[in-house]
Amino acid sequence: MTEIKITKDYVGQRIDKVLVELLKDKTRTAILKLIEDGNILLNGNTFKASTKAKENDVITILDVEAKELDIEPKKMDLDIVYEDDDVAIINKPKGLTVHPGAGNNSDTLVNGLLAELDNLSTINGVIRPGIVHRIDKDTSGLLMIAKNDNASLSLTNQLKEHTCKRRYWALVYGEFQEDKGRINAPIGRDPMDRKKMGIVRDGKEAITNFTVLKRYKGYTLVECALETGRTHQIRVHMEYIGHPLVGDKVYGRRKVIGNDGQFLHAKVIGFKHPRTGEWMEFDSELPEYFKNFLNTLEEIKK
Repeated sequence: MTEIKITKDYVGQRIDKVLVELLKDKTRTAILKLIEDGNILLNGNTFKASTKAKENDVITILDVEAKELDIEPKKMDLDIVYEDDDVAIINKPKGLTVHPGAGNNSDTLVNGLLAELDNLSTINGVIRPGIVHRIDKDTSGLLMIAKNDNASLSLTNQLKEHTCKRRYWALVYGEFQEDKGRINAPIGRDPMDRKKMGIVRDGKEAITNFTVLKRYKGYTLVECALETGRTHQIRVHMEYIGHPLVGDKVYGRRKVIGNDGQFLHAKVIGFKHPRTGEWMEFDSELPEYFKNFLNTLEEIKK
């Protein structure tokens, strides 16, 4: 059984729409079916999907569904940057998928979290315990983990309101003429290849701000600040402006440098602590392969 307490941020919204936003592993159809069957309760009672949320309402999700996957804990050498009773900050290595999915339910960050942490939020279902946002398998860097449902609600809302601080460092092809810029281009499924994302007219709003950190011969190191969090956003936006990420096998150049994946690192994360309201900010070092390649570019520059 999972209980969700409605905060003021969701007051006045239809409860089914609130649940669609919070329960990211469930479709709206599945949520409506659960409500109709009485497996989701509002303040202990059945309710209509169109009911408007009130502050401090308690939504109870009964444990009646079959588990989608049998997720087992797996001991991993996770880099836990910070941990308290509410949140944990993980520095994810390149090559590690965040949560289980088709073909992989044993070698993901979630498996490691289940082995390392004493509690994880259950709001996002059995395959995403504790997960409030993701980074790609071949992207390294910092992730916020929610250890209880109240923390998950708070962090999810901060992400929705764009009040979190997220800074990514990316190495891209080409030398930027400008020192900074703003990319505002909608992202959706590529109509020609449904496995990819692309810039599409009816896509979701996507905004990336970038600042040049250093120019090399044929390359540029940039810092990207996200205003939105679309799938593959930085990778798609950089390819869109003609500066694809180095090492990106999907959106980059046909000839890929090395086998390290895209040179993209989630370097900084900042947020208000869910319980205390204190601003917390974390910074992480670039992984060795990234630093080594930059050193090589430095030598070429000389």
